[in-house]
Amino acid sequence: MKLYIFNPDTDLALADNEEHYMAPASARQMAQDLALLPVWYARPGSAVLAASAYNADFLKRMQRFFPLQVQLATEPELPDYADAQVVPWGWNPAFRKRLLRGGMAECALPSRQDLQVYRELSSRKRALEILNTFEGMEACCGAGDCLLNVDACRERVEQCGGYVFKAPWSGSGKGLLWCYDHFSPAAANWCGHVLKEQGYLTGSTIYNKVEDFAMEFYSDGAGAVRFVGYSLFVTNAKGAYLGNELVPSEAIEKRLTEYVPLSALTCIREHLQERLSVFCGNQYAGYLGVDMMICRCEATAAVASARIAVAETYAVHPCVEINLRMNMGVVAHLFCQHFLAPDVAGRFIIEYHPSAENLQDKHRRDMEAAPLVVENGRLLSGYLPLVPVIPRSCYRAFVIA
Repeated sequence: MKLYIFNPDTDLALADNEEHYMAPASARQMAQDLALLPVWYARPGSAVLAASAYNADFLKRMQRFFPLQVQLATEPELPDYADAQVVPWGWNPAFRKRLLRGGMAECALPSRQDLQVYRELSSRKRALEILNTFEGMEACCGAGDCLLNVDACRERVEQCGGYVFKAPWSGSGKGLLWCYDHFSPAAANWCGHVLKEQGYLTGSTIYNKVEDFAMEFYSDGAGAVRFVGYSLFVTNAKGAYLGNELVPSEAIEKRLTEYVPLSALTCIREHLQERLSVFCGNQYAGYLGVDMMICRCEATAAVASARIAVAETYAVHPCVEINLRMNMGVVAHLFCQHFLAPDVAGRFIIEYHPSAENLQDKHRRDMEAAPLVVENGRLLSGYLPLVPVIPRSCYRAFVIA
């Protein structure tokens, strides 16, 4: 049996890299509020770790609409799953320690050495190494730096103007510092702190982004990495994830070919499969996603010895980040594949409300404004909460079609 666990603080825990790491309150709240999310991607016959009562009631309601062939497991029941195959959102030392304390068998978990390898593979430095292998490829753009001191950081901002710094390990949209004009004392302090804590920074110029998308893969742990599909997602101005479009991979690919040739996307996908197989194919089993961007470039022509802009062109940044773990793009892709009616489009959204009362009010209004319509286990239209929204919830995951 497989035991699925949603632990969204895994990237932050990797940055800390200690067994006794304590997630911030916001991450603990998210883990609690969205604990039942894995029921939408768990294999039939599996279990999902979540508190009982309200989660059990919600799951029973959803099973009346959808073929969710999973069961609920609670923390006190962990010893009953001691030999189960654990499928977390992502691995880190603190999570391994938590499972051991809960009664899981050590032989069923990755070793400390395995997790050290996994941490290194998950770093943004490794993503930068993969990016460098795309140099000169059709319709590709993107480059980055590995920075070892504050002076180097200052120099890059002065040379490039707009520049974004990235901590080696951080959560989605976290660990980023955007410098648009100058390298301020606050920026120097931020860079200095990350350098002291994590050893280095990566960074790049700020690109003129048109679309965020990802290619999703699955590694079997025995050397083979297969392409799963595309995901098309939305971020805020700081790069934090907001949600996914729920459309088939074929529709996403068609949309992307409005900017770049299909041949370029095919080459990128095939190159990534090859590089990822070498990169992590024998050391990691599970889903992973490679975040990308469609970027606007300015084409120019030489006219009377002067460079005059004549048209816009587009290119793919083929490796913004590698998420070596389960990710929301895969969740959205699998939901679209298994639970969305054909020819129906929707949105998959993760939302935070600082006020639980406001979230309750928004939840009620959405149910009234967009009644749920399901036919033959597929969503036709309406508002579908993917997790229970209870009086103390601050996060919700939902689909609107």
